[in-house]
Amino acid sequence: MSEIVEKTKLFVTNLLTEKLDSKFLYHNLRHTERVVKSTKELINYYDLGEVENERLLVAAWFHDVGHVNGMEEHEEKGCKIATDFLTDNGVDNTTIEVVCSLIMATKMSKEPDNLMESIICDADFSHLAKRSYWETTDFLKDELEELGVGKYTSKQWRDKNIKMFRNHVFYTDYAKENWEDGKQKNLKQLLKEKKDEKKIAKKEALKAKYKSESPDRSVQTLYRVTLRNHLKLSDIADTKANILLSVNAIIISLVLANLFTKLDNPSNSYMIYPTFILILFSVISMVLSVLATRPNITSGKFTKEDVEKKRVNLLFFGNFHKMELQEYEWALKELIKDKDYVYSSLTKDLYYLGVVLDRKYKILRVTYNIFMLGIIISVLAFGIAFRFFGPDRLIF
Repeated sequence: MSEIVEKTKLFVTNLLTEKLDSKFLYHNLRHTERVVKSTKELINYYDLGEVENERLLVAAWFHDVGHVNGMEEHEEKGCKIATDFLTDNGVDNTTIEVVCSLIMATKMSKEPDNLMESIICDADFSHLAKRSYWETTDFLKDELEELGVGKYTSKQWRDKNIKMFRNHVFYTDYAKENWEDGKQKNLKQLLKEKKDEKKIAKKEALKAKYKSESPDRSVQTLYRVTLRNHLKLSDIADTKANILLSVNAIIISLVLANLFTKLDNPSNSYMIYPTFILILFSVISMVLSVLATRPNITSGKFTKEDVEKKRVNLLFFGNFHKMELQEYEWALKELIKDKDYVYSSLTKDLYYLGVVLDRKYKILRVTYNIFMLGIIISVLAFGIAFRFFGPDRLIF
């Protein structure tokens, strides 16, 4: 590396490190070093001569240094900084003019006039072909936002990059041969993301449409909670009936085991009626408990006309358990097509569950009353029998 290039490197490194605003997340020393590296790659391919190579490297180091004085016309500002530095270091005017022309060639709207300008332009945009493009483009987006130049959504930034990719061209044969494929690969990834986003947007639109057409969440919650409460109440009723069955079965077992064996003795004849009363009320309680939990028998079939006229509740197994699978699938598809039919079926399900619960709890109430009354009457009957007809005529 020549002496002036080495001095330029140190000067620019110190300048960008100490004076560049920290908001420049892209146009900083890291970007400058990347451009210098790409310039060297192109220089190694083209045999331009030592002087031309030196001028290109100096220009690469200075091409974005004007950002230390703001974004506006940073190329012109960079030329002035480069001119002052090179003049102070005794560089000839011709070299200074060439360096400045190379810096100005990096303007976005500028077309290169010769190979050297083409080299520095391609080096400045070499990141488009690199794997690091995704990182650098994010830095540039954040930099523009930090500096108040523009705030972009991900979609807007991607579209802006796609436009830039399509408008950009590499000028040197080396860049076309070695960097164009990488650039096209990155462009394809951008286009793929845009296509995927459109698919996602379409799915979201369909989801929103479906949501607007589907039952309201509050309505769904209403049916779900009510149905769950009905089922819980049904379980409670069955549990109460089972308790009564168990208790009365135990009472009858004890009576048969302990009292019946003593009734054949004439001295115990006074216990016949109380025992009969106790067993009678226990049997009645057991019969009513069974009636409260006994399921109803249904036909398990429906006709096509029932479905078309919405007369059958397809959500209750008792209405379809004898039907063929194909028939039930057809009927359920018809149900799903009609939101009103769905609501109607759910409503019928709740209503008939309520009717069954009403029947169960009415029978249970009667059963508990009879059981309570039977226990009271049986105890009184045993007391009276012992008092007036017992062997010892016990006095309470």
